[in-house]
Amino acid sequence: MKYFDLKDLPLNAEMLNFWDSNGFLVIENFNTEDECNILIDRAKSLIDENNFTNQKSVFDTVSQTHNDDNYFLESGDKIRFFFEEKANLNDIDLNDNKQFIVNKIGHALHDLDDVFKNFSKKIELDQISKSIGFINPLLLQSMYIFKQPKIGGEVVCHQDSTFIYTTPESTVGFWFALEDANINNGCLQVASGGHKGPLRKLFTKNNNKMEMKELSNIPFPETDTFVEVKKGTLVLLHGRLPHYSCENKSSKSRHAYTLHIIEGNAEYSKNNWLQRPDLPLSGFLNG
Repeated sequence: MKYFDLKDLPLNAEMLNFWDSNGFLVIENFNTEDECNILIDRAKSLIDENNFTNQKSVFDTVSQTHNDDNYFLESGDKIRFFFEEKANLNDIDLNDNKQFIVNKIGHALHDLDDVFKNFSKKIELDQISKSIGFINPLLLQSMYIFKQPKIGGEVVCHQDSTFIYTTPESTVGFWFALEDANINNGCLQVASGGHKGPLRKLFTKNNNKMEMKELSNIPFPETDTFVEVKKGTLVLLHGRLPHYSCENKSSKSRHAYTLHIIEGNAEYSKNNWLQRPDLPLSGFLNG
């Protein structure tokens, strides 16, 4: 696996060739330790400020129980909290141990919270987007992912364009390591070059119900590239790239922040699960 550095920006020919060939790109030292810590502290504050006793929405990519959960399906223009599948959601944990039971926060942090907005809206991210072919990059979705110690859930192999679909396809993920990520605590695993294969599934609305529609029965290639990275690293992920992360059975968390962007000149499907009826999309340099 090839690692690049912030000093290599804007994307040079070697980086663009790696992106085109492999469907991902690793840029070390993109964020400072202080920038990462500010986001970590803000996520903790958001948890502290919220009362979870009336909300027990679990995010689990194995059983997909959240797919029919309105709290999840209506979160595209909100800040909402989702619990680990293996968390004990009793009253004690919901009040006293809540920092260690949340799976993720989503999905409009970048628009609704000033700290996350400041982290997300950078000229360098706009430049990267335009280097890989975007004309009008728009920020659609953001997630703070905790990968909690001992119980951090597995994220099954998937392609991001399954869940965020445009015509033509344009989805790209920006994955920011807020803590070191390695094999032990559930780092990303990708299938290098797998973005050149077909889109296998589409999570789409049918008769006002979400369903997973199969587009191709070609199996995913093995996600045999372990993306072990240091705190402050940025990883770009092509929308068709198969990627995965295993359960975190270690004693160390693996906090990360993700942004998904789409091309503003593409058509965003009205049948996508994520809709933002009252919150217009914005780019990296506005909104």
